[in-house]
Parts: sequence; structure tokens; C-alpha cells
Amino acid sequence: MNIKSFAKINLGLEVIGKREDGYHEVRTLLQTVSLHDVLEFRPTPDDRIILAGDDRTISWGRDNLIFRAALLLKERVRVSKGVEIRVAKAIPPGKGLGGGSSNAAMTLYALNEIWGLGLKKEALIDLGKTLGADVPFFLEGGLCLGTGRGDDIAPVNELKSLFCLLVMPE
Repeated sequence: MNIKSFAKINLGLEVIGKREDGYHEVRTLLQTVSLHDVLEFRPTPDDRIILAGDDRTISWGRDNLIFRAALLLKERVRVSKGVEIRVAKAIPPGKGLGGGSSNAAMTLYALNEIWGLGLKKEALIDLGKTLGADVPFFLEGGLCLGTGRGDDIAPVNELKSLFCLLVMPE
């Protein structure tokens, strides 16, 4: 199974204050954009999680959000199946476009399908919240309002048209 894992931009961000848990209380308007990575998922005959990617600047080990998402889902629902995940990166890491969070969200989505778990989107969103504040947004996609830490997501009616040029200087 191949899945596109889209980037996002923040169209607006309001920092309301500091929360007791150390995070900031925010209100943000998020939009997925056409820039995307491609994740390829293949079941394996054993129960291992194998992760590899084409970007040598990224760690593809156990600390990677994709690996953490796969392991989290596997442990929470007690799955004894394995998967090989290959990533073709197009979203530049560390530029605020949510590549890692998007990849983690799409991993939860894809493995729910591949492993036949039947989890509803709300359950995947709850798992995603434990991985990072942007992960739930990518399970919804489109145009959304994020509140709280940014992980309480509500879809917003689409903008009629918005053209955006992303420039990422070296």
C-alpha cells in the first residue's frame, strides 16, 4: 500500500497563554498542501517493524515518529504482525511543514487498514495526540482550526481558492 503524506502550513497562529502542563494554549488555522512524502507499507512474515527512507539526514531508527507510531499501535491493540515501511521524502525536515507528524498520522491510518484493526478515526486521533500536537490534524486533513495544544481539531469550510508559494531558503 502506498500513501501520500501531505505537508501543512499554518495560515494563522494565536498564542493565548501558557498551560499548566507546560504547553502553550493556541488557536491555529492549518491547511494541508500538495507537497507530500510517499510512504510504502508492506506486511512482513514476522512481527518486526522495518523502517527505511531515502533522506540520509533523518534517523530511521526507533526514535523516528513513523516507527513510534507503528510501535504504539502494535502495542495498544496487541498486534503480532509486522510491517516494512519505506519513505520517499519530499517534505524538507525541520521547516515547520509537519512532515514527521504527517508521516506518523499516515502510519496509524495505513496500519489500521493493513492489519484490519477497524479502529475509528477518533481512536486514531487519540493515539496521535500521544505522539505530537500536529498528528491529529493530519488524520483529518484539509482546512482545520486547532485549539488547546493545537491537537483539538475541527474542520473548517474550505476556502474558495488560495494560492500559496512556499519558499524554503537553504
